[in-house]
Amino acid sequence: MGEATDNVAYNFFAGHIGHLSASQAAALEAFKGALSDAKLYDPESPTPDDPTLLRFLRARSWDPAAALKQFSDAHAWRRKHDVDNLYATFDATELENSRRFYPRWTGRRDKNGMPIYVYHLASLDSAIQKEIHAVPPERRFQRIVALYEYMVRFAFPLCSFLPHPTQTPITCVTTIIDLQGVAISSMWALRSHLAESSKLATANYPETLSTIAIVNAPSFFPTIWGWIKGWFDPGTRNKIHILGKNPSETLLKLVDAQNLPRLYGGTLEWDFSCEPNLDDATKNVVGGEEMPKGAAVFVDGNVARP
Repeated sequence: MGEATDNVAYNFFAGHIGHLSASQAAALEAFKGALSDAKLYDPESPTPDDPTLLRFLRARSWDPAAALKQFSDAHAWRRKHDVDNLYATFDATELENSRRFYPRWTGRRDKNGMPIYVYHLASLDSAIQKEIHAVPPERRFQRIVALYEYMVRFAFPLCSFLPHPTQTPITCVTTIIDLQGVAISSMWALRSHLAESSKLATANYPETLSTIAIVNAPSFFPTIWGWIKGWFDPGTRNKIHILGKNPSETLLKLVDAQNLPRLYGGTLEWDFSCEPNLDDATKNVVGGEEMPKGAAVFVDGNVARP
């Protein structure tokens, strides 16, 4: 597992727009050419955009041929599951309720402008686990897809639009995984639920995770890690950091105190049961105290429906 970085010179945006080496820029052009030949890229639009293409290249270690294979597979997967229509027509109430089962956006951003997500596993108690497993597998799968679509089509463009230190488009999240109070039996019961989400993301939404901070890890965590490490590719495993009893020391290097929940050493009033707690800049952009409910997209500085 990776070590939490203390290197202030570390570039979280390496391999992103504005932070490409000559070889990476060349790989992007080669990738575009291959996609265009495969009728999967329109250079006139251009669609998909460069930040999306770079996610696939980073996932495949800058190998254009391997990135083409993954992008082509993801494109076919989207068509098979009619993802655009699924998201556009997803029931707003169901989508909001689904947020209880997966990492939740706090409504705030880290020092680099990336949205901060939190996952408190103990909140998935036996009643919620029963509710999760009562949903047919196909619909459970569709819920995960809808939440990932919200992230890439609303959260990322919104955070890219909001003020942040660089002009680099935001395509990753910073995630805090809180294991406070979780039992090993609960983790075992949730393993298929968690694996399903991880597998879907790795294949179809690559490189959307930046730093992953695991806090309040129990003594049996090494056993859990043995179960779950296979869900992640090596690049993602290197982003996972196990923090000690005082996680705020590291987290405050990544997140300003006013944007870090009080539970983890900051001053933000927020826990896993809360709706996003928006800062003033976000409120001004979305036009109110709350995020829009249900499926939403953020385009050209405006909230819209897909």
